[in-house]
Amino acid sequence: MGRKYFGTDGIRGRVGEAPITPDFVMRLGYAAGRVLTNIDTHTSSANPTVLIGKDTRISGYMLEAALEAGLSAAGVDTLLTGPMPTPAVAYLTRALRAQVGIVITASHNPYEDNGIKFFSAEGTKLPDAIEFAIEAELDQPMVVMPSAKLGKARRLDDAAGRYIEFCKSTFPNALDLRGLKIVLDCANGATYHVAPPVFHELGAEVVAIGNHPDGLNINQDCGSTHTKALCKAVVEHKADLGIAFDGDGDRVMMVDAKGKLLDGDQLLYIIAMYRQARGELGGGIVGTLMTNLALEHALAKADIPFARAKVGDRYVLELLNQNAWKIGGENSGHILALDKHSSGDGIIAALQVLNAMRSSGKTLAELGASLTLYPQVLVNVKVKKRIDISGNPVLQKAVKDAESELNGSGRVLLRASGTEPKIRVMVEGQSRDQVQKLADAIADVVKKAAA
Repeated sequence: MGRKYFGTDGIRGRVGEAPITPDFVMRLGYAAGRVLTNIDTHTSSANPTVLIGKDTRISGYMLEAALEAGLSAAGVDTLLTGPMPTPAVAYLTRALRAQVGIVITASHNPYEDNGIKFFSAEGTKLPDAIEFAIEAELDQPMVVMPSAKLGKARRLDDAAGRYIEFCKSTFPNALDLRGLKIVLDCANGATYHVAPPVFHELGAEVVAIGNHPDGLNINQDCGSTHTKALCKAVVEHKADLGIAFDGDGDRVMMVDAKGKLLDGDQLLYIIAMYRQARGELGGGIVGTLMTNLALEHALAKADIPFARAKVGDRYVLELLNQNAWKIGGENSGHILALDKHSSGDGIIAALQVLNAMRSSGKTLAELGASLTLYPQVLVNVKVKKRIDISGNPVLQKAVKDAESELNGSGRVLLRASGTEPKIRVMVEGQSRDQVQKLADAIADVVKKAAA
């Protein structure tokens, strides 16, 4: 059964264009509320409760009000956190025993976009069955509950403090960050008021950048998708390392003292090797189709099982649960440590790396030096229409020709983005020039097919 509105990570699009319009979002809130009230997810006679957080996009005000109205019409109470990272909403939903958590965010996308993500009462992505039920309810007319049963809304004033303490609790009590100077790039997003206190209260000297959101500058030349500013700031401030989050705080990249970037694959490797040395790995590692081949080879050398999921944190989570493993992630910096949190969390992932640093006495550069990534080129091709990649013989021939030229020394991946109208072309191998040439050639074929 296909989804009409939900993608791999909620519902997302350009603000003012379907489906990210106030009328649709109000109906979405109502539909979610109706599904909630029809499912036995709470035991008391009181209204069910939904927690709503958002990132710092200016459109969040409008969409928050629309969601609140729709949920209230369905007889659902709302707790409003204001700007809060996506993983914070996952945690608070579980901690406050809410029936569902909702985050208004488009993650690493520009401010013109926005979206809606849902979490279950356990702080995990909603089951497919619930998403299908919400989509089915969207086709039904709105019937407002009697006035006496309408939902109420209130602000959760201590949301930030609760989440800060939760993040700190995932770092060993016997360790601290004293003596470390850390630059934090908050992407002018949802971590701007929670990440600096977390690292400061653990003892680090914190220099914060990208921490002045104005509703329009989220992810703009900053954060985990634009790391030049962080690399420069780390060197200028003579810091020990830098940490960059994306707009909603579920992704992280790190920079060593010389301004060298470490991506999600390298951070995942550091965490895996540290945990294996301490007997705390708890099985193997889950990556995705985009995970660098060098990580797979390095883990195999260390006798650590590795499995690839489809791209998207929900698929990483599914495979982790299937295998009863704890650690997984994407090269984009979305890292899950299921013994620490039910959701990918940029702050907590960074603390896992810092734990490895402090316990080993090594610098970030020293820990990262043990894994050299293979050159990997990613070309994003914008498309106006959906392309059946697997059923297009021209595209498949381009992929096979590239694989033949790599002759077993690399990989080719062609896939549609789950969040944007783009086809992603990824080629990796041991020669930078070769993979760039092959990626460009395949991208040209995709452009012609999409014309």
